[in-house]
Amino acid sequence: MDIDEIRALSDAELEQKLREAKQELWSARFALSTRQLKDYSSIQRIRRTIARILTVQRERQLAAQTGREGR
Repeated sequence: MDIDEIRALSDAELEQKLREAKQELWSARFALSTRQLKDYSSIQRIRRTIARILTVQRERQLAAQTGREGR
């Protein structure tokens, strides 16, 4: 997923996408350990997607804290 697509998601959708990405990463690692994984770059792609989702969640958390403290 692109960062712009991730930023367009709601908080609930972000949580769901994060759960799905973590499950996908687990499946890819399992497939790698059983030598069934064909595309090794998928692990790196999934990890980057997880990092993007976590980054957007942290940005929103910091923006909410800054908004409350500024009042």
